[in-house]
Amino acid sequence: MTGSFSFSFLAPAILLSIAALLQSRPGRRPGYFPRLSEYAALAALGLCAAGLVQFLVMGPAALTLLGGGAALTLRADATGLSLACLVGFIGWIVMRYSRSYLDGEENEGAFHARMLATLAAVLVFAQSGSLWMLLLGTVCTGLGLRRLLLFYPDRAEARRAATKFSLVWHAGDVALAIAGLLLVVQFGTAQLDALTTLATQTGLALTGTLAVALIVLAAALKTAAFPCHGWLTEVMEAPTPVSALLHAGIINAGGVLLIGTAGIVQLSPGAMAALVMLGGFTALFGAAVMLTQSAVKTALAWSTVSQMGFLLLQCGLGLWALALLHIVAHSLYKAHAFLSSGGAVTAVAALPRPGPVAVPDLGAVLKSFALALVLYATIAALFTLVFDPKSPQALALGAILIFGVAYLVAQGLADLAPAALTKRTVAASVAAAVAYFTFQALAQKIWGPGLPGTPVAGPLEWALIVLALASFGLVAVAQALFPLWAHHPTMAGLRVHLANGLYLNALLDRAIGGLRIKTST
Repeated sequence: MTGSFSFSFLAPAILLSIAALLQSRPGRRPGYFPRLSEYAALAALGLCAAGLVQFLVMGPAALTLLGGGAALTLRADATGLSLACLVGFIGWIVMRYSRSYLDGEENEGAFHARMLATLAAVLVFAQSGSLWMLLLGTVCTGLGLRRLLLFYPDRAEARRAATKFSLVWHAGDVALAIAGLLLVVQFGTAQLDALTTLATQTGLALTGTLAVALIVLAAALKTAAFPCHGWLTEVMEAPTPVSALLHAGIINAGGVLLIGTAGIVQLSPGAMAALVMLGGFTALFGAAVMLTQSAVKTALAWSTVSQMGFLLLQCGLGLWALALLHIVAHSLYKAHAFLSSGGAVTAVAALPRPGPVAVPDLGAVLKSFALALVLYATIAALFTLVFDPKSPQALALGAILIFGVAYLVAQGLADLAPAALTKRTVAASVAAAVAYFTFQALAQKIWGPGLPGTPVAGPLEWALIVLALASFGLVAVAQALFPLWAHHPTMAGLRVHLANGLYLNALLDRAIGGLRIKTST
């Protein structure tokens, strides 16, 4: 064992110790153990926060348990500690929520133990400094989440969801393991920092390129990217705290993997292009299906599919600091959304019956989009003059954000007078553009020094940027104009197909025999 110490390295050990203790009383109402599990999660958060303070004072730390090509390394740097604090905070909130939510359940004690063990695995994954530690963390995370998905083992849907999740998740683990072997053969090390240095100096060659392709495959599988997204929509069968925990670094694991290996992934233009195309399509597909869902948890799950696609898109554009900011913001928002989903249903039920949807005017919609883009370009120019130049990739990502803002304004306020619509468009576009460039600058300041810079845009990058802008722009305009063609007979059938995710999930069900699972064990 070599290296330097960080308080955050102790957090997984604390969680595993309490999880082992909780196993002694796995049944209903196990005394003070649920409160103890909450305190353990709070202690883990405290240790991660202490590690962050230690990093700010003393700099990064790394601990290597094994040497050579089999190195198991924990790393406490800005990226790892930010993720560890995020996981620790959401984990503590979820464990606190679980005390009342699971009170009186038959396997209450076992649930708390499994939650703590899964949290420990995610903390290991978030602070990994080598490929083998990444692999260990993600394998253990998958095993823990499977046990949580089977909390109600008598439910056929839960067993099918667990089986499907395990197949997709551990297929990603296999891809990552093969990638690690290839990289060790090519470069003689599994340390992430050393791999980046060596690959930059010598190039990837065929072996390294294949390894990067497998890393991208593993990331796509773990983020529920199209067409293997079905498992994410079905894990909603688990208790609500599990759905919230899923966003504490689990569903984001593909993004964390890509950010951790960004130095070598970015050396492969083909891998970056694949991330842009796959991520962009998944984002659009998930958003379209989400709009057709009536169940709140299912709609949130499809929203996560879309957001994870957008995360892959950001990574493919080389906007690594923004991708990390996306992970933090989305995790906090979506965990809160799941934990408050019951209250949201009650609140919506109490609302008055909505009236007819206003039909937008084509000219007003186009004017709204044009005005939003002009304002965005103006603010981008001002930020460039005052601060620093923006890469084409960053500008394109901001434009995609503005498309979304213009869509919401044009559709949601279609019944306003033209002057009022223009006023709302100006306010929303300016606020979104200023917020985007401000948060981009902050993310770059916090995490940028430890991550690769955005690559210079060549012909391939420009082609992908144009494709992404055209795709998101056309879809945003089409969504804004939806009331114009929503009642066409063709749309009724399309809505049904979209509501079922184009039946891709059923194909995977059939492949694993999930449709034939018996209703009793």
